[in-house]
Amino acid sequence: MRNLILMLVFLFTSVNVQAQFLKEFYEDFLKYGTVYAAGDIQNAYESSRKEYFVERPQDGNIYDIPRVIEVTEYYPFDYRIGLGIRKLGRFDYERKPGNFWTGNQNRERQIALSAPTSAVEGFEYLFHWEKERNRGEIWNNSRYFIRHTGKNHIVKLEAREQGAFDFQYNSAELRYRQPIGKKFSISAGAIYRTHQRGYGFNPIEYWLNLTDTDEFGNEYPINPWYSLGYQYGYQDYPTTYTDIATGEESFDYIWRNEDGQIVSYSDLDFRNTVFRDLMNRYNNEFWDERSSFGVISPIVGFDFYHYKNDFWLHMFGNVLLPFHEYLKTDPEFEELTYGYRNGFGKGGLREDAEFEQWTDYQAGINFGWKIGKNFGVFAEGEYTKFWDTEFFNTTFGVNYTFR
Repeated sequence: MRNLILMLVFLFTSVNVQAQFLKEFYEDFLKYGTVYAAGDIQNAYESSRKEYFVERPQDGNIYDIPRVIEVTEYYPFDYRIGLGIRKLGRFDYERKPGNFWTGNQNRERQIALSAPTSAVEGFEYLFHWEKERNRGEIWNNSRYFIRHTGKNHIVKLEAREQGAFDFQYNSAELRYRQPIGKKFSISAGAIYRTHQRGYGFNPIEYWLNLTDTDEFGNEYPINPWYSLGYQYGYQDYPTTYTDIATGEESFDYIWRNEDGQIVSYSDLDFRNTVFRDLMNRYNNEFWDERSSFGVISPIVGFDFYHYKNDFWLHMFGNVLLPFHEYLKTDPEFEELTYGYRNGFGKGGLREDAEFEQWTDYQAGINFGWKIGKNFGVFAEGEYTKFWDTEFFNTTFGVNYTFR
């Protein structure tokens, strides 16, 4: 009987603890959050002018009346489908863009995702995934964001992917926050970020500039430009052309693809057409094979917020100080960090190359002024500079309401 009573007490206590935990989890994390699933469909872009191509008729020759063929590119309808859950505090000047959340990141952009200080204390989050088709291209976008803000701390984790721009970004940051009065605060801490590509480094340029020295001391390229064609199945065949008017002969190469089809009638034609696509293909494949790069940096920021019904001003900024340290690099190309962006020459990384520090920063402002009952002016914008990448957007204008 004693054991039974102890077991019942234990079960009762466990149930109460679990119930209390679930209640606190709901109050702190889920309350005021919104789960959504939505999408949109619209007509695809269509050119106002048709495009045509001519080819010789079947069983005819090049001088017969050609066949005219329309080659205008038509795209299937555009669409976006997404789902997620969100709980983001809105500043007083922000308004919900509609009756329902749709997950449209362009229309439902919020300052909470950029400003270092939140409009509310506690947990905020956005977990969003979507699939999009535009002009026939299909890609995935995602954004996972979670932050906890307290009187004296900011903790934030974020992961983003923008398929249309081949952009992937992950970050984690921890800051000490110091309010100064009711409207101003400063913060300082550390942020860890990743990037997929070695900014300041061009793989094909590096590949083309690799050199060696022959027995006579003459420098020569290890990878002649045309050898890239060989790597992708193209072959060149020597040929001689005769000028009908003068009878002069010239020597060049005809290029064929893997199927034996002629793609260019000279080296110059091949380099100006097919070779351009091969360069991009080589670069994309090179970066796809690389590991991501991870760098930790000191970060400082500020946030000023003043709000009245007829006037508000919100300014914020972050500076990543030039004391960056890479914690993760590609095992095969450790020198491809942003610090060596100016260190490459012929043959690879120069012997005198040094790791160069840099400064990244982000700033934003939101301003509104209602002058009387009829007239108002507003301006808002954000600017971000990370590595060699810049993001900015701005909106400004005036409103006049007839009464």
